[in-house]
Amino acid sequence: MAQITIHFHHTLNDFLAPAYRHREIAHRFDRKASVKDMIESFNVPHTEVERIVVNGHAVDFSYLVQDGDHIQVYPVSTNPGVPSPIPLRPEPPHPPRFIVDTNLGRLARYLRLLGLDCLYHNDYEDAVIAQIASTQQRTVLTRDRNLLRRNLVTHGYFVRSDMPKIQVREVLARFDLYRSLDPLTRCTRCNGKLTATDKHQIAHRLEPLTKKYYDKFLSCPDCGQIYWQGSHFARVMQLIDQLLSHPMDTRRH
Repeated sequence: MAQITIHFHHTLNDFLAPAYRHREIAHRFDRKASVKDMIESFNVPHTEVERIVVNGHAVDFSYLVQDGDHIQVYPVSTNPGVPSPIPLRPEPPHPPRFIVDTNLGRLARYLRLLGLDCLYHNDYEDAVIAQIASTQQRTVLTRDRNLLRRNLVTHGYFVRSDMPKIQVREVLARFDLYRSLDPLTRCTRCNGKLTATDKHQIAHRLEPLTKKYYDKFLSCPDCGQIYWQGSHFARVMQLIDQLLSHPMDTRRH
């Protein structure tokens, strides 16, 4: 039976059993395995890994683990002192396009409010999410590590918090998005890009008081939702301020 040592660094310890955290793990195995499979056997999704160093040399996910290997696994953008990484996946678009699983609907609406491209349906199945992520080069946001382990998912992030407003700050920090935001430009209902709309074109859809007191409108060409700066606008701006307050430390740990 072969044996290796493997050490998961920094935030990758979030996924490990307590006995394995922040230490070298001696592990025995009796079958041929790629380093990707070995990493995921410890419940660490491959999407959370940015660089892998085996016996002092950078490798990619296809490397076949050998008896006696000493493996170091690093999360996104950490430890620049290790050997230059071999790219584990193609570069995603920036800012990223997201797809959010069915348990994070509030997060999706908040990200859309900030102007980020974020697909979400409450009936998406994991296989559908993975397929869309692959074909549209979208980054999966989820609290389901099994979804991130699917081979079709090349870019993804396991959202740590279960509180939607903190989730937003977490995602903005993780993907360095604070300078990419354009609030109130996307439909929070369906993710469509909002366009300025002439009042006369939608007058038949407006309530009498709205028609009387407001002249500037945005609408979604995809679902037809209409937006204007009504009495609710102050609450919307307050929410945006809350989402952007106290930004998390964007340094990688």
